Amino acid sequence: MNLHLTDTIKMPDHQLRRQVIALCKKVGKPLLKLSTKDYEDNGLGHLVEQFGGQAGLVNIEVFNELQHTITGWPGGKPNVDDSNRPERATPYPKRVIVFSPHPDDDVISMGGTIRRLMQQGHDVHIAYQTSGNIAVADEEVRLYMHFINGFNQLFANGSDEVIKIRYQEIMNYLRQKSVGDLDNPSILTVKGLIRRGEARNACAYNHIPKDHIHFLDLPFYESGKIEKLPVSEKDVRIVQELIADIQPHQIYVAADLADPHGTHRKCTDVVLAALQEERISGGGWLDDCRVWMYRGAWAEWDIADIEMCVPMSPEELLEKRNAILRHQSQMEGAPFMGDDARLFWQRAQDRNCETARRYDELGLACYEAMEAFVEYQL
Repeated sequence: MNLHLTDTIKMPDHQLRRQVIALCKKVGKPLLKLSTKDYEDNGLGHLVEQFGGQAGLVNIEVFNELQHTITGWPGGKPNVDDSNRPERATPYPKRVIVFSPHPDDDVISMGGTIRRLMQQGHDVHIAYQTSGNIAVADEEVRLYMHFINGFNQLFANGSDEVIKIRYQEIMNYLRQKSVGDLDNPSILTVKGLIRRGEARNACAYNHIPKDHIHFLDLPFYESGKIEKLPVSEKDVRIVQELIADIQPHQIYVAADLADPHGTHRKCTDVVLAALQEERISGGGWLDDCRVWMYRGAWAEWDIADIEMCVPMSPEELLEKRNAILRHQSQMEGAPFMGDDARLFWQRAQDRNCETARRYDELGLACYEAMEAFVEYQL
């Protein structure tokens, strides 16, 4: 079983698009204003020659390619000609699984697309691959423990012995804990529950049904340390069982390989390996499934690579931010924010607005923000 499939991901070969976009940036012009002289002066005269000596034909070719990446129907628009759309019209509605490495990457990276899929009637499942427990600060645990203890005293006259015992155990451990000490199992469990509660809250905001929220708690993550365990067949089986049960028409998977702690890369490897195993085991349903890779938490796709781009209005961008803010433990002071001083909602908003700005600079439609995807070829 190949457990390092992210090393073999092939990016789309959009060489013409890449060269022309680079030329636009260099000369400071939108696509449809590039002249033959612009091409010749920058060593790209051969491109004009390939299109019969007309720069306008090169421009139109690349313009149309990028125009066809933009869609307000990420699940496909029913009853229309889909030959120039990134997603097929049928089947409609589609079964969809969004794999999220941590319990917030879904809304950070594609929260606007998730809401659009729900509004357009698709059957959307969210699968949280890891518990995310080590990314919760001790202060959050104290807050929740005080709440639980207070609830017990107010509504049960302090009669729940389990709460009393666990409260003392956890609070005592936190008092004695030194910098660098690992959390004990009880604290890790509470931190995991905090992340689950926030994920459920964000899903409720996006109208995801409760039985469509899946917490996979992949074993490789549960080391209690920043350094994770190796990915194993057990991780792959958990994901394979889920996809075999749902048999989705669309799968969204994180390809944010710039994640400094490597969790995203391992989570992507697990999904791709599970798809490979399902194919080997006779999963013919995969012939009708497309896999879309997203980024956003740590990086964004290059414009030349994008194969589907979902626009957002100012109101839709605000709704995306509201969903991200449901993950309160990951706001101010959350561990493992990396070298980027911006909060995750700020990173997502800035990247989405930057993608829209770059499309606008190339002479395409001007939107408030855009979420971008690249198709993974099964």
